[in-house]
Amino acid sequence: MKLVRYGARGKEKPGLVDPEGKIRDLSGLVSDIAGDVLSKKGLAKIAKANWEKLPLVKGRPRLGSPVGRVGNFIAVGLNYADHAAETGAAIPTEPILFNKAPSCIVGPNDDVMLPKKSVKTDWEIELAIVIGERARYVSKKDAMSVVAGFCICNDVSERAFQIERGGQWMKGKGCETFGPLGPWLVTADEVKDVQKLGMWLDVNGERMQTGSTKTMIFDVKTIVSYISEFLVLEPGDVITTGTPPGVGLGMKPPKFLKAGDVMTLGIEGLGEQKQTVVAWK
Repeated sequence: MKLVRYGARGKEKPGLVDPEGKIRDLSGLVSDIAGDVLSKKGLAKIAKANWEKLPLVKGRPRLGSPVGRVGNFIAVGLNYADHAAETGAAIPTEPILFNKAPSCIVGPNDDVMLPKKSVKTDWEIELAIVIGERARYVSKKDAMSVVAGFCICNDVSERAFQIERGGQWMKGKGCETFGPLGPWLVTADEVKDVQKLGMWLDVNGERMQTGSTKTMIFDVKTIVSYISEFLVLEPGDVITTGTPPGVGLGMKPPKFLKAGDVMTLGIEGLGEQKQTVVAWK
């Protein structure tokens, strides 16, 4: 299934993308695409519904994040061998983890806002994992059993804050609007091989990133299992899993975003996003 949340910001309704690509309203079935609705039981309830009888949503409504009420928004750094190489970083021996703030999360086509004093805001196309079951010390073998599905994340990053201000990476990763998610959540059963998905990102129509999840250093199963050693994962938590090469920081000379720039990005089978960069307001 492809699940969406649509409507005005803060008032999104749950929806299903039908086989014809149209949005069907799920409000009569579930209150939101969040929490326990993402569990096996919750998704089974939606899957059993006759989509043809669900109300058709008219027009082209705004799409919000396909996951509501996200608790933990966790990110993995330097998780693509070719991206580590372009930044001159050593290959990690264990996953590098940091937090993004839930306030980073916006819809897939919402504006990305440059923070105050930003001089080095950068782009990062990433595969995001959406958790569906409570997970503590889950094994790699069982890790996929706690995954509800996948979506696209643009892990927008302010490199001066991240690298030059000392301390944790989250300084450059947690700014408002720095985590567009969507356009939809694709349930895990629809993704044939999550480790063979092509991905790309353009800025102003120029290709910047081209990659594949096959070059991940730590795969999805490893990431979910590893993180569950350190914290309890809950339904609706989101893990964004690192980016392939082509970020602005790695270019010679480096390139960074400015107001008016447009980012377009996509992952095979997971849809596309499009964001305009705006000044802080």
